Amino acid sequence: MAKEKKTKKGEKSTPVSPGTHHYDASDISVLEGLEPVRRRPGMYIGTTGPEGLHHLVWEIFDNSRDEAMGGFCNDIEIVLLPNNRIRVADNGRGIPIDMHKKTKVSALETVMTTLHAGGKFGGEGYKVSGGLHGVGASVVNALSIYCKAEVHRDGGKYVQEYSEGKRKNAVKKAGASKLQGTIIAFEPDQKIFSDIKFDWTTIVNHIRQQAYLVKKLKVSIIDARNSEVLGDNNKGMNESDVFYFRDLELEVPSVSFYFEGGLISLVKYYNKFQKPIQHNIFYVEKELDNVGVEIALQYVDDIVDRIFPFANNIYTQEGGTHVTGFKTALTRTLNTYCKKNEMMKESEGGFTGDDVLEGLTVVISVKLREIQFEGQTKGKLGSMEAQGAVASVFGEAFASFLEENPDDAKAIINKSILALKARKAAKAAKDSILRKGALEGMTLPGKLADCQSKNASESELFLVEGDSAGGSAKQGRDRRTQAILPLRGKILNVERARIDKMLASKEVKSLVIAMGTSIGDTFDLDKMRYHKIIIATDADVDGSHIRTLLLTLFYRYFRQVIDAGYIYIAQPPLYKIKKGKEILYAYTDDEKIKIVGKSADAIEIEPADDESLAGEEIDELETRTSNLKPNRVHIQRFKGLGEMNPEELWETTMDPSHRILKRVDISDAEEANNIFDILMGSEVPPRKAFIQSNAKLAEIDI
Repeated sequence: MAKEKKTKKGEKSTPVSPGTHHYDASDISVLEGLEPVRRRPGMYIGTTGPEGLHHLVWEIFDNSRDEAMGGFCNDIEIVLLPNNRIRVADNGRGIPIDMHKKTKVSALETVMTTLHAGGKFGGEGYKVSGGLHGVGASVVNALSIYCKAEVHRDGGKYVQEYSEGKRKNAVKKAGASKLQGTIIAFEPDQKIFSDIKFDWTTIVNHIRQQAYLVKKLKVSIIDARNSEVLGDNNKGMNESDVFYFRDLELEVPSVSFYFEGGLISLVKYYNKFQKPIQHNIFYVEKELDNVGVEIALQYVDDIVDRIFPFANNIYTQEGGTHVTGFKTALTRTLNTYCKKNEMMKESEGGFTGDDVLEGLTVVISVKLREIQFEGQTKGKLGSMEAQGAVASVFGEAFASFLEENPDDAKAIINKSILALKARKAAKAAKDSILRKGALEGMTLPGKLADCQSKNASESELFLVEGDSAGGSAKQGRDRRTQAILPLRGKILNVERARIDKMLASKEVKSLVIAMGTSIGDTFDLDKMRYHKIIIATDADVDGSHIRTLLLTLFYRYFRQVIDAGYIYIAQPPLYKIKKGKEILYAYTDDEKIKIVGKSADAIEIEPADDESLAGEEIDELETRTSNLKPNRVHIQRFKGLGEMNPEELWETTMDPSHRILKRVDISDAEEANNIFDILMGSEVPPRKAFIQSNAKLAEIDI
């Protein structure tokens, strides 16, 4: 989640009159070496925030992983070192160190200091690789204040160091070695990145997924940042003493991954909180027309699908040609099997793509020699040859699987038939509502206090808990741009609810109507009536539950609204503090302590247990107590928005110039999906285990 940014008012730009500046060849800048990367890092790693910082690790790791994909490496180690350094070692072939004919320097130096240089551009260096541009090592080098490459090959150990993308010395032989492989260590430049602290969980989750995708590859991750052996003064210099850090046997956090089953193991991991209806996991691996196809799938008792597509081990979250080929073959194969075995009435028609996807968990992995992505983010595969290869390989293998496993086939068909019937029922219910025009914005819910503006970019919808908070919010709001929708009680848990059941829920239906986007296959983001939907619930257990239910609704049925950055969570203050005539608000207990100081002459007023004691009555109570001691500090604890009067609610929570909003952002959709499965699904044991494991982290409101 990211805090809302505030814009500065009153800033003016000075126009430049035509003809006032001479423009000639002297104005043309020529950036040499890796200077373009340092000047525009976002073009190469996307962002200089945490995501871009960790992208540096992925770039170096991907080079080692590509060695493993080619069959040249089976052991990779990632070490987090003191002073924000990362070290990646592999037992691959080792980067060549002989002279490069074109650059006239070592091939190692060429790879580390030259854009678009590497073994992934033609030739037989890599038949399959994840890197599209081949800029990984050089970009990491350019954005690092320190970088060191160590190569073991041909009986020797060769070393070269760099800073800001420039070599500090020529490649030199540092001794003999019987080992083979490459070690890259680097320290990101603080002038480039706002924060260079690496996150252990982020690295472990990413590397775990990659380890599943390459069978029989061992990957170790070691957190040696607080190791006394290394220490802050050593600058990680012990890295030259060993090839793998695990040989030092340091008493530090570490984790290793090794999966014989590959994608089968990954499907089991994704379904660990689900109830399978198909007991034998389907798996196929085959190469067709120079496209490697590997697919594993299993159906579970759920109404959502989980599709995880990869192209050359890059997660293509937007899908692409390989997903299209899979969906086409899946629908065709199940329809053919169902018709052949007379498992469905002709009147019911056939399965659609949505019917056969319900409850499916599938991992699709393709490997291509020449790969094409759509867009700069590699989020969607565009290689057309992948579509036909996947459709052919999967269709043939899955048809055989159904014939050989009749019990699993029957369970899958019955699941799809149930989805078909539910789809028709849901469509009928939704069409009935659509015919009445309710979801098209013709009849807004009566309890919605809408804003005057029709400009969605400036309009905000506050979702508040109960009529009391709704009353204060309606009185304190900016009527021109702020709309208020009070929600009564806890909304429906939609984790396992279909659209017809959802729209039968009065609170959910009111929210969908207010948004104006419709839902399901008629959803249209362009019809969104508000570009800020702000969840404003109380700071207690019930408020947290309502917030979670709302986030579940948005995540499962309005994911595009989250991706567009339209969902926010309000941060109302916890305390109102009066020091003499001064009134201050504290949003955390730490802020309260800083404001109050060490003064023991303070009285806390907690009216939450008596909701009738609010507003003017609190002021009267404060006046009576202040008459006793004029210098006493008064602290009022807010437990609900309804305890604030309209002026307080506007000043602290609704005024754009003072409020704090947290934008809901899905940085890791896979982990978010797992959490929603655990917390909001029907399986009790995983939820119990989660609560027991995280109980100590909970902030208990007593």
